[in-house]
Order: sequence, then structure tokens, then C-alpha cells
Amino acid sequence: MSIAQVTAPTAQSFQAEFEIQAPITRKFLERLPEDKLTWKPHEKSMTAGQLAYHLATVPAGVLRLVQNNPAQAPSSFNFPQPASRQEILTAFDNSVAAVRDLLPTFDDESMNETWRLLAGGREVLVQPRALFLRDVMLSHWYQHRGQFCVYLRLLNVAVPASWGPSADELPPFMQTA
Repeated sequence: MSIAQVTAPTAQSFQAEFEIQAPITRKFLERLPEDKLTWKPHEKSMTAGQLAYHLATVPAGVLRLVQNNPAQAPSSFNFPQPASRQEILTAFDNSVAAVRDLLPTFDDESMNETWRLLAGGREVLVQPRALFLRDVMLSHWYQHRGQFCVYLRLLNVAVPASWGPSADELPPFMQTA
């Protein structure tokens, strides 16, 4: 068997990873106490609700951005303050649905295409589309999930397991019936 026989298309590989991580991320978002949406650990930090909403919407937002080539960078980053945990979970469910719809539309040729990001009429980023998706749709998403984990810990909320156990729970593969 050659390596070509076991290598999945890039979008399919990203989709498989996303499908494993999405339910874990949802579990984190579900744990945010309704009365702590406006809490923040520091004056320079986002509120817990803003961070949760950002975590909920990053995957679809990034995929929508890379559909254009070149793409225009946002002129500012708006982190809306959600009114409820349900608003965050609805945004997350919509983001998951968008990823499921959009990601399969990228074949390997478009994933390897040189993608450009413009800001104020000048080119600020040039890289393969797949690299941007890996860095911002996935790695950036995980970084914010880790940040949100700290928020939960500071709020004395049980932190879900992710790749391995947290101090509060074991991942499903380690749990006994």
C-alpha cells in the first residue's frame, strides 16, 4: 500500500478532525453558567459570554472568509455580548452546520491555492488556503477553547475532558460503565 492510498483529501481530513472536536467544544460551551455571561477575569479580557460566542462562531466565520480570494480582512473584530447561553449554543450549532456545508466544497486544488488576505488595499498575508484553515479555523479555535477552560476553572465550573482528562473528569474512552 502506498502513502497515496491512505492519504485523505485535505478538506476531508479537516472535516474528520472537526467532527471529533465539535462535540467537545459544545460541552465546554454548555458549562458556562447563565449568570456569568458578563464576567471577565481581567479588565482587558473578553467577558465569558463574548469568548464563548467567539469560540462558537470561529469555524464558520473563517470558512466564509476563505471562500474569497483575495479576501478582505475585517476592519475590526467585533465580539458581541450574547444575552443567553442558548444564543451561544444556537450560534455554535449554526457554525457546525456551515462547516459541514462549506468545507466539503474545497478540493485539494483549492486548498493548495495561494490565498491572499488584504487590509486597506494592501496584501497582508499570502499562504496556501489549507495552511490558513489549519492555523485559524482549527488551531486558533483550540487556543480559544483552552482560554475558555481557564475561565471555567476560575468560575469554579467543572472543566470537561478534551484530548485527555481534566482535573474534573475523564474522557469517554477512560470512563468505566
